[in-house]
Amino acid sequence: MARRARATRGRPPEGAAPASPHVARRLPFFEVLDDEQIARLEAQVDWILEDVGIAFRDDPEALRLWRAEGARIEGDTVRAPADWIRALCAKAPRQFTQLARNPARSVEIGGTSQVFAPVYGPPFVRDLEGGRRYGDIAAFRDLVRLTYMLPSLHHGGFVTCEPCDVPVSKRHLDMLLAHMTLSDKPHLGAITEIGRAEDSVAMAEIVFGAETMAEHCVILGNVNTNSPLLVDKVVTEAVRVYCGRGQGIIVVPFILSGAMGPVSTAASVAQAMAEAMMVCAYAQLVRPGAPFVLGNFLSSMSLKSGAPTFGMPEPVVSNYAIGQLARRVGLPLRCGGSLTAAKIEDAQAAYESADSMHSTMLAGAGFVLHAAGWLEGGLCTGFEKLVMDADRLGGYQKVLAGGLDTSDEALARDAYAEVGPGGHFLGCGHTMRNYQTAFYEPRLSDSENVESWEEGGAQDMRRRAHARWTQMLRDYVPPPIDPAVREALEAYVARRKAELPDAWY
Repeated sequence: MARRARATRGRPPEGAAPASPHVARRLPFFEVLDDEQIARLEAQVDWILEDVGIAFRDDPEALRLWRAEGARIEGDTVRAPADWIRALCAKAPRQFTQLARNPARSVEIGGTSQVFAPVYGPPFVRDLEGGRRYGDIAAFRDLVRLTYMLPSLHHGGFVTCEPCDVPVSKRHLDMLLAHMTLSDKPHLGAITEIGRAEDSVAMAEIVFGAETMAEHCVILGNVNTNSPLLVDKVVTEAVRVYCGRGQGIIVVPFILSGAMGPVSTAASVAQAMAEAMMVCAYAQLVRPGAPFVLGNFLSSMSLKSGAPTFGMPEPVVSNYAIGQLARRVGLPLRCGGSLTAAKIEDAQAAYESADSMHSTMLAGAGFVLHAAGWLEGGLCTGFEKLVMDADRLGGYQKVLAGGLDTSDEALARDAYAEVGPGGHFLGCGHTMRNYQTAFYEPRLSDSENVESWEEGGAQDMRRRAHARWTQMLRDYVPPPIDPAVREALEAYVARRKAELPDAWY
């Protein structure tokens, strides 16, 4: 049997800018909490802010600012009236734009917009032929290229994998240079040490100029509180660097229920809200109006082994709950992603990632880190997983943005006039006008008959994904960049590398 060619008309070519650089959501938010539950959770948040407190450790400057503003401080623990903290949080924008080097790819974060970004932080990478190995700068650059080419990923993230062959003290420079030259999508900056955050802002200024940075958000940092109830100087220094320049910060309590929070989803959700809101308030003391994204990374765990579990019902519910609470505070949300504990792209990865990402979508996360590529509880970036997840993100995007079209064209009355009882609509005028865009067509799913599949080599999804990303890299064409900007970036990186000693930890 001859194999039928796959239809590709109507799909954007790889690397082309999507019709919208972010999801313009029309689907209503999925809200699971009733008024009594909201009241009890918010009372718990207020109790933590006022009576329990949040420690701000190893940063006298942070305590000095809190003390100057009238917070109650005992040791390094900061307590404050909940209504004051909420009023400070209200100074942050509900929605803001992060500019991209290519203006067509600038993203709206918050409100009814949703932005998908790839996995962040794994030290390992994996692909079907190379297996599992430490990430290196070559793999990192390839992941930046692939993220740039995938229309369903709107944002570059930052640490798509750790380039472990470059000294820790210098790798952020190579990573920033890759994001700024191999892609023209928006991205995050470094946060692990104050000098690296300052390098990130300085290089962003080379790309965008000081005047643009003074008026617009062009780069954000992504930091975790040290749950439970602890904010360390990595967070507060990053806030001062990014927010001090009018840029944005994403703050994410990382809570394994039963370890870094009580073995209760409700208590952990309230704890996450309190920790993030306290840092948002601090950011607004540093610079009122600084963009802020409230995060939540809540995972259940095996109480037998202590291992995190993903795609489980408790984190799914936490996504819905934190979405409601974040909207009430008026802050954009980061939560969820295509999360799994699976080691390869198998049935476990599919189930867990789908459940995690579907709840993320419905919950209304404005910024979704880990939307594609996550494996092994976040320890590994999968090349096949990246493109497989992105394929599904395209379907989620259509659900979120499309709604149900009830226009005259969608109701197709002319088609009924053309096709009589017992006929078919395959060749009618309405079908011919709309067949290119009527349905979302995943690039990796095989919907052909079994004979065609066998004739094509009986490839499973992993093998098709491997073929796709390797072909994408062969087809990659870098986005244009002003040669003067590239030269200035390369000169900055060379100068800073010469100034910094090699350090591997």
